[in-house]
Formats: sequence, C-alpha cells, structure tokens
Amino acid sequence: MRIPILKLYDCLLVSIQWELDDQTALQFQEDLLHKIHEVGASGVVIDITSIDFIDSFIAKVLGDVISMSKLMGAKVVITGIQPAVAITLIELGISLNDVMTSLDLEKGLEKLQQELGE
Repeated sequence: MRIPILKLYDCLLVSIQWELDDQTALQFQEDLLHKIHEVGASGVVIDITSIDFIDSFIAKVLGDVISMSKLMGAKVVITGIQPAVAITLIELGISLNDVMTSLDLEKGLEKLQQELGE
C-alpha cells in the first residue's frame, strides 16, 4: 500500500495514516525522493499523527528520508509526533537535529511557509 504524496504549491504534503511496515517505509522513501525531484519541491510536511508506535527500522528510515530530502534541497517539517514515538526516537538515538517539528499539520504548514519566506 502506497502513502499518498500531495503537491501544494511548491511543497509536498504527506499524511501517514497507518502503522508502517518495513516494505511500505522503504517504498515511501523512494516515492518521496522521486516526487521531490519530479516537481522541484522546496518543502515537505510529513504528518505522523496516526503513528502510535515506531520501531528501530522505521525510525531509521524516517531519519534517512529527512536527511535525503534536505540533500535534495527540500526543507522538512514533521508534525504530530506522539509521546511514545518521541520517547522511542530518543531511546534509539535517532537524531532529528535541525528538523522542524510542529504539533499539528496546520501549524506545520505555517512553519514551512515562514521558513520558505512565503
């Protein structure tokens, strides 16, 4: 099952609506990077509000997606991090340094627009 990636102006919007398995996470990584390249996106908002649990592999893939998106010139905002997910990321040593975060999708979009100077 593929995660939908929506284009909104020069940004991409991703809302992950279910717990990720390893294959879906890897497919998402590839799809997002191709979409950034295809549309020339300057920003990405990834909403993970629906994710209540994250394992070490999914955490690593999420960290990699953020790093790879930045390498391609897209600023990333992660929204909706649940308390258990935040705890797991820290316990696993997954560093999301220099990653903008926000409590919800609306605030995340606003933060990204400010960062992009729009």
